[in-house]
Amino acid sequence: MSKHIVNATDENFQREVLQSDLPVLVDFWAPWCGPCRMIAPIIEEIAGEYAGRLKVVKLNTDENMDSALEYSIRSIPTLGIFRNGQIVDTVIGAAPKKMLKAKIDQHLSQLTVN
Repeated sequence: MSKHIVNATDENFQREVLQSDLPVLVDFWAPWCGPCRMIAPIIEEIAGEYAGRLKVVKLNTDENMDSALEYSIRSIPTLGIFRNGQIVDTVIGAAPKKMLKAKIDQHLSQLTVN
C-alpha cells in the first residue's frame, strides 16, 4: 500500500476520518472484490497526487463491519468523501480516474470558496 494511504479500522475510523483536518476519501473495499482490486492502483495514484490536500483511507469491510454498517455500505467498492466528520459524497463501483478526480476537485474547490 502507498505511503499516502492510511489503513482504517473500526477502532481508528473516528480519528483517521471523522476528526481529520483534511477532506478524506474512504475506499470501502474487500480483498475478494474484483472491482476493488481493479481501482486500487487508481486510488494509490490519487493518494499521491492529492497528498497534503486530501487524506486517502482504505477500510476493509470484511474486517470492519461496524463502520461499513454505520455508512450503509451495501456495495463495494464504495468511495466516500468526508469533510468535517460528515460524508458529503459517494461513488459506488469502479469509476474511472477522471470521474473520481472531478468529484474530488469539486469538493476541494468548495473549501477554497467557503
